[in-house]
Amino acid sequence: MTPRKSPAFGPLIFFAVAFSLTLYFTFAAIQGDYGLFRRAEIMAEQKTLARELASLEARVARMENLTTRLSDDYLDLDLLSERARDILGYVRADEIVIR
Repeated sequence: MTPRKSPAFGPLIFFAVAFSLTLYFTFAAIQGDYGLFRRAEIMAEQKTLARELASLEARVARMENLTTRLSDDYLDLDLLSERARDILGYVRADEIVIR
């Protein structure tokens, strides 16, 4: 009688480990810290921050314009009068105030 050979588990273990590693790296590529979903979140956050930056730059430009108009080099009397009346609460005699 010929002795029975037991099945070789080496290739089976190799393919099981290779399959497990493939699953792990695929999961990490999609769900991990540097995966596709995280990249989509970062891109959405980048768009939101870009819109916020544009808004803030517009506000800064407006403030710079107002500051320039109130500076000693270029004094806009209408703007100065408007700001003084707004801050101090004064009204000219010929104006009508509606609240």
